[in-house]
Amino acid sequence: MDEIVYQSATALAASIRRKELTSSEVVDTYLQRIKKVNPAINAVVQLVEERALEEARAADRDLHAGHIHGPLHGVPMTIKDSFDTAGIISTGGSLARKDFVPTQDASVVARLRGAGGILMGKSNTPELTLGWATENLVYGRTSNPYDTTRTPSATSGGAAAIIAAGGSPLDIGSDTGGSIREPAHVCGIAGIKPTACRVPRTGHIIPYGLGAIDCFTQIGPMARYVEDLALALPIMCGMDWQDPACVPMPLGSHEDVTLKGLRIAMYTDNGLVAPSEPIAQGIRQAAQALKDAGAIINEAVPEALGRGTQLIKELRASDGGAWVQRLIDRYGITQPAPMVSYVLTGKEAMSVSQYTALLEDLDTVRSEMLDFMRNFDAILCPPLPWAAVPHDTEPKAKYESWSNGYIYNLTGQPTGVVRANTTPEGLPVGVQIVGQSWREDVVLALLSHVEATVGGFVPPKL
Repeated sequence: MDEIVYQSATALAASIRRKELTSSEVVDTYLQRIKKVNPAINAVVQLVEERALEEARAADRDLHAGHIHGPLHGVPMTIKDSFDTAGIISTGGSLARKDFVPTQDASVVARLRGAGGILMGKSNTPELTLGWATENLVYGRTSNPYDTTRTPSATSGGAAAIIAAGGSPLDIGSDTGGSIREPAHVCGIAGIKPTACRVPRTGHIIPYGLGAIDCFTQIGPMARYVEDLALALPIMCGMDWQDPACVPMPLGSHEDVTLKGLRIAMYTDNGLVAPSEPIAQGIRQAAQALKDAGAIINEAVPEALGRGTQLIKELRASDGGAWVQRLIDRYGITQPAPMVSYVLTGKEAMSVSQYTALLEDLDTVRSEMLDFMRNFDAILCPPLPWAAVPHDTEPKAKYESWSNGYIYNLTGQPTGVVRANTTPEGLPVGVQIVGQSWREDVVLALLSHVEATVGGFVPPKL
């Protein structure tokens, strides 16, 4: 079984096309793996076994007839439960949607299925993707496969956990403040948050159209291997003629990127929070590997980071939680999860003059980050200050703890994570690579080199 469940999606797709494996065989193997590991981690919350097997049999018949649906032909996947999936309960972690069955797929889901991907089920997420742990009132808590007493982080923790456990080769995450990157980091997998406006958000529980915070949420692939991010991302990109922020920007190939001469800013301590030693060590090892490949490494922290983190905190509370209340009203939520209630508690809306001044400050921070990136092709830094924490651990420093994540949602830059080290307790830790806007190709090239030289996925002993 391990020979199949820990292969990359890229390798599985190639084996299916060459008829070395059938899609039916691969999908059935992953379904059995989910049944084996899921009781310990509670990562997959809806399983559509018969539908997946029927689609796999159809994929095998089509391949035999010479028809290939796309680059994911016959490859199984799971999808974060914050995305609508036609014919499958899609709760977004909310009790109000515990029986909600969409009639159409979210745009990214439709694209992956159209490229031949076979959906096996949904992965867990906190309600409305708000929270620092993956748990909700519908399905309960998800655990980290490297230590089930610990969290897989949030909000794509179900996706990261089942991928790491060998139950899925590919999932789709959403990232409003680190929700792809943090679970990838603590679960030892790879993930990328693309440039804002590259991937449509239609059909996601936090939709497009949220005004000043609209740019924060980005959609991206999660997998065990960087090559699978490069496989899935082009499928997901481009306008869907519904998300008004999405633009048809060309996506370069990471295989065309030369590492020699790339200018990389590296930091461990950003001045707000210092990482644990295993994380700092992972950053230093990755920096050395990239230097050995010809990249130019300089220690530097964007000055915009500290001010930007404070502004994000102010922005998210600027309307007194009205944006969250609108989502609650939209989905008919009458019993919100504790984290959703927390977001609404004790918040006072700013005056109009304060709010417009805040928006001006936000653009100033974006401009300052652009000026910083004028001198660098990428940034190498921690995704979080620590590895996976025990369940029920509340972040110590709140926004400062997430300062390496939130800032790049504000600026909209592409940002990826790959495993680069292990703690003495055996927990994975990742490094984060941030690129210039629209340069996912550079981010993926750097992630791929780190993966090949100092890091990469290591299966949990689950």
